[in-house]
Amino acid sequence: MSVSGKSVLKRLDWFSVLIYIALVFIGWINIYSSTFTDDNPSIFNFSSLHGKQLFFIGTSALSIIIILALEANFYERFSSLFYIISIVLLLGLFIFGKTIAGATSWYDLGFFNLQPSEFAKVATALALAKYLSDIQTDIKRQKDQMIAILIILIPAFLIIPQPDPGSALVFFALIFVIFREGLPLYYLGIGFMVILIFILTLMFGTIWVAIILGLLLALFLLLKKPSFKVPIIPVALIYVAIVLFSLSVNFVFNSVFEQRHRDRFSLWLRLEKDPKKLEEIRKDIGYNTYQSEKAIESGGLSGKGFLEGTRTKGDFVPEQHTDYIFSTVGEEWGFMGTATVVILFTTLLLRLVYLSERQKNDFSRMYGYGVISILFVHYFINIGMVTGVLPTIGIPLPFFSYGGSGLLFFTALLFIFLKLDANRLNELT
Repeated sequence: MSVSGKSVLKRLDWFSVLIYIALVFIGWINIYSSTFTDDNPSIFNFSSLHGKQLFFIGTSALSIIIILALEANFYERFSSLFYIISIVLLLGLFIFGKTIAGATSWYDLGFFNLQPSEFAKVATALALAKYLSDIQTDIKRQKDQMIAILIILIPAFLIIPQPDPGSALVFFALIFVIFREGLPLYYLGIGFMVILIFILTLMFGTIWVAIILGLLLALFLLLKKPSFKVPIIPVALIYVAIVLFSLSVNFVFNSVFEQRHRDRFSLWLRLEKDPKKLEEIRKDIGYNTYQSEKAIESGGLSGKGFLEGTRTKGDFVPEQHTDYIFSTVGEEWGFMGTATVVILFTTLLLRLVYLSERQKNDFSRMYGYGVISILFVHYFINIGMVTGVLPTIGIPLPFFSYGGSGLLFFTALLFIFLKLDANRLNELT
């Protein structure tokens, strides 16, 4: 290895690397357990799912070598090109895409199914960091705010029709990068208000939303100081806009959402009042989550032991090696195992926050927060989904779930930032 290569390895944040290795290893152990059969016990059987994942791990290791070998400024220089390629690949799915489990999200390459939305996450994080770090960009200007948000929205809106709303949701997490760089907080307030009104309308209806909002507004006007002047017309327009949005919720829910999405919201928010109908939904659309919860509960404190999970062996949890891999950890390794995984992920995220904050280069810092946003949303939603706290969306657990595209591009996402961080240390010496 060259002198520069040795310098990169010396300055690499090995604490983050070790957590990455631990997560990949633990993930593979649980993939092996969830796909193990007595007829297929070999670790190196590459026709099996755990064998394929081992191959993907090797491919990801090779990608790490390539990422670290390239110059750090390569990623900033070509970030716009990566973004354009990702958009072209997403558009191509409408013509050449392969449909798996009802979603046209893959290209069939014969030996490998490529999911371009995973590459788009890396490319969008790079492109957003490039735009925000440009000397001509001022995030205080509304025009620049709109362009930054548009960079996020374009790939998200191309992914939604696949349909893959889970992956699309991840892109919206990148808005937190813009907030970190100075986007006014009222945008965040508007976003939370939209979500809150949407949920409250589904639960109680538009009439009650209008009444509650009117009462809160009246209470505010009664309790405010006489010297505080309230602009009546703008407040009235905001009230009308909220009520109109609430009226649109039922149309979106009934006419835009698919039945499976409506059922998931009905289950999560307990919208269905008929106990029999609710039980039917739980056994149908909520079956995966129900079985996942039972598998985790059965693990107790220390679990049933490696390869001893009865629900795992009985295939009670569908797709357990992918989105529901965390349930295998819960059944076979118990609370101690799930706590270990949660601690590893949390520690990695906190470490990445620390590394991002110490960056002197704006592009590196902004990209670092893009990495944090993407990993956090995947981690938070996946574990919330598997444990029944959040509705089923269908996104993998980073570095953990089975899948070549996911592992490869999550690895690239992380190690591009670690390369940028190593370069920062290089520039200081």
